[in-house]
Amino acid sequence: MLTEMSLKGKIVDLDVFDKILKNYKTLRVVQCHGVFDLLHIGHIRHFQEAKKQGDILVVTITPDHYVNKGPGRPRFTAILRAEAIASLDCVDFVIINTTPTAVEAIQRIKPHVYAKGSEYSDPNNDITTKILNETEAVKLVGGKVVFTDDITFSSSSLINKFFPPFSEEVGVYLDKFKQKYNMSSILGPLKQSEKLNILVIGETIIDIYHFSEVIGKAGKEPTLVAKEHHNKTYAGGVLALANHLSDFCKQVTCLTYLGENAEYEDIIKTSLKPNIKMVVIYKKDSPTIVKRRYIEEYLRQKLFEVYEINDDFLEDSQNELLQEYLHSLLSNHDLTIVADYGHGLLDEKPISILTEKAKFLAVNTQSNAGNNGFNCISKYSRADFVAIATRELQLNYRQKHLSVPEQLQRLILEHDYQNVVITGGSKGIYVGKKRASIHHTPAFVNTVVDRVGAGDAVFAISAIFAYQNVDPEIIGFIGNVVGAEAVGIMGNERYIEKIALMKHISHLLK
Repeated sequence: MLTEMSLKGKIVDLDVFDKILKNYKTLRVVQCHGVFDLLHIGHIRHFQEAKKQGDILVVTITPDHYVNKGPGRPRFTAILRAEAIASLDCVDFVIINTTPTAVEAIQRIKPHVYAKGSEYSDPNNDITTKILNETEAVKLVGGKVVFTDDITFSSSSLINKFFPPFSEEVGVYLDKFKQKYNMSSILGPLKQSEKLNILVIGETIIDIYHFSEVIGKAGKEPTLVAKEHHNKTYAGGVLALANHLSDFCKQVTCLTYLGENAEYEDIIKTSLKPNIKMVVIYKKDSPTIVKRRYIEEYLRQKLFEVYEINDDFLEDSQNELLQEYLHSLLSNHDLTIVADYGHGLLDEKPISILTEKAKFLAVNTQSNAGNNGFNCISKYSRADFVAIATRELQLNYRQKHLSVPEQLQRLILEHDYQNVVITGGSKGIYVGKKRASIHHTPAFVNTVVDRVGAGDAVFAISAIFAYQNVDPEIIGFIGNVVGAEAVGIMGNERYIEKIALMKHISHLLK
C-alpha cells in the first residue's frame, strides 16, 4: 500500500498532499514535525510509535533557512533529511515545510494525532514555547497531541560530538565552559532583561547596498565598471542597535539625529520594532547620514563605499537641546547604551552628562573611514561597560605591538571602566573586569556573509549581560554567539531575536 510507494513519491508538498488525502478520507492521519538533522534510532522509534496511533504517518520537516541551531546547521539539507526519513517503512509521506513553525502545516494537514517526543511533555522544557502553539492548532482542527515514550537522543549532541563544526581549540573551550556553567546561568539574564527600559544614543545611519555585477574596465580609463542589479535600504547605526535590543527588553528609547529635512524618516519608522520610541533632533544644514556600499552580488564582495554626511558637531542651540534630553531621560532608564560613531552627535558636554548621570553606562566608540583615529574610547572618563574592536583599542594607544591583553589591562587601570570587551573577529573576544583576570573566548564562526553591524549586535546584547553583573566568561561566550549570528546577516536585513539566540545557545552546549 502506501509504504510500497517509491522514495520520490513519498516526498510531496502540501498542495499535492491535499489531493492525495482526498483518496484516504476514512484513514487516521498522524503527523510528526521537527528538524531531524541527523536521523538516529531515537527518531526511528519515535516514528514507529507514532505510526501505531493511526493509518498514515506524515512527517513535516523544518526548511534549511528556518533552522537556528548554530554554525553549520542544518548539517544536512532539507532534501537529504527528507530522503532519509522517506526511506523508513513506517513513514508514508514527507513534506518540507515552507514556514518556520508546524502550525501552518497542522492547519492544512488536520491530523487526527500530532506526535511529539516525551521531552516535550513538559512545555517548560521547550525554550521556543512553540509546543503550546502547536497544541492549540491541533485542538482547533479536532486532533489530539500524544507524546511517544521511548529511547531519546539529541541530534545536536551527536553532531557536536561526531561532526564538530569548530576547530579543536573551540571544542575544548566549549567542553570546559559546559562543565562550569549550566543553562540557567546563561539564559537567566535574558529572562531578567524583559523588564528593562533601555536608552540608546547615537547617530542614525541609512545603509544602502547596491548589488552589482562587475562587467569590466572602462574603455578609455583604468576604471572598474559595474552594472547595478538592485539595491536594498537598511536602518543602520543606532537604529540597528535599538532593533537588536527590542526583543530582549520592555522598552527602548532611541535618542538620535536625522537630517534637517528628515530624509528617510518614513523608512525608519517602518523599520523599527513596536517597542522603540524615537527622540529626534533634526540637525541643521545636514542630511540624514547615508552610507552606500557597492557590492559584487555573486561573490558578495564590497567594491567601495560612498558617504553622504556632515559630521560637524551640533550647533549650540541643538547641542543644548540634546543636553536637555539627556537630563530628562537618563534618570528614567535602567541602562544607557551609547553607540558613538563619531559623526557629530556627541561632544564634550553631553559626554560629561552621560558619564556623571547614567545609572549604568555602556559605551562603544567606533573607528571608521570618517573618523579614523579621532574617535577614541578614552574621551569617556567613566563607563560601566565598554565594547570596542581590537583596531579601536590600538588606535586609542597609538600602539599595535603590545598584545590585546596588555592594552586591555592598561585601559581598565587608567580609566574608571568596570567591564571591557575587545572584539577581534576571527580571533575571538577578550573580556576584562576591574580587579579580575582577563578571559579569552575563541570565535564560533565558520561562514561570514557580512561583518557590517556585527559589532553593534555584540555590543547591544553583551551590555544586557554586563548590566546584570554576570561572570566575564559568560559575557565573552554570549558575545561570540551573537557575533556568529550577526555575521550571517547581510546588512541589517534582520536582527538578533531572543528565541533564536536561546536555541543557538542550547544546541551549542549539548
